[in-house]
Amino acid sequence: MSATLAAAWLLPPLAPLLLIFAGLFAIKSNARAGHLMIAAGALILLALSIPLVGSSLVATLEEPFADPTRESADAIVILGGGSYPAAPEYGRDTVNGSTLERLRYGAFLFAKTSKPILVTGGDPHGFALSEAAQMRAVLQDEWHVPVKWSDERSNNTFDNARNSYSILNAAGIQRIYLVTHAWHMERARRAFANAGFAVVPAPTRYATHHHLQFEDFVPSAEGLQLSAHFCREALGAVWYRLRTAIDQGSS
Repeated sequence: MSATLAAAWLLPPLAPLLLIFAGLFAIKSNARAGHLMIAAGALILLALSIPLVGSSLVATLEEPFADPTRESADAIVILGGGSYPAAPEYGRDTVNGSTLERLRYGAFLFAKTSKPILVTGGDPHGFALSEAAQMRAVLQDEWHVPVKWSDERSNNTFDNARNSYSILNAAGIQRIYLVTHAWHMERARRAFANAGFAVVPAPTRYATHHHLQFEDFVPSAEGLQLSAHFCREALGAVWYRLRTAIDQGSS
């Protein structure tokens, strides 16, 4: 079982749904406990689906924006965020919306700094092209932004950091602009700093709401996705601390 599939059991929507199903089975032996489990699972799923709840959770992960170009760095590292496989309109695998948001900001930083770009993302789902290859194609073929290095072997942020350091350290580069979503930045920054980089955070796509609307209180798929981002980051932070501790203990 892959780490991604294993984590899904602990994340919404599957985790609260499992609680509901467990309650349905428990009713036969303990009706009170079963009903409580069903109610708890339903309430958790409902709450996590409210956009205001999701954005508020994600906001706890996001640092206030500071222009990264006020500091110097020697390269731009852009993390992959997922694929759009076998896209019929493009005739190949290409990046999904999340990766596209990161690429756009990476291209923006390149226009301001002219620093060389490294794209990093493997192929955890067995698609025809790795995320890094998809990212390179968008930057170079569609936007005419050069990509100097690619890491196509990394399937998680921990490996993104290790493999990127192996590539860039050989080029004499340790100080980087790190591009990822604002809600993912703290975990990514920690992973890249532990790998040996001096990191200048370059976050994009803030989820914080500044002007509330009625829709922010109505359960939606967007709200559930935001909550899932928060839960994934919390789970990932624990896993990375454990993995770092194990690596340090074995070295």
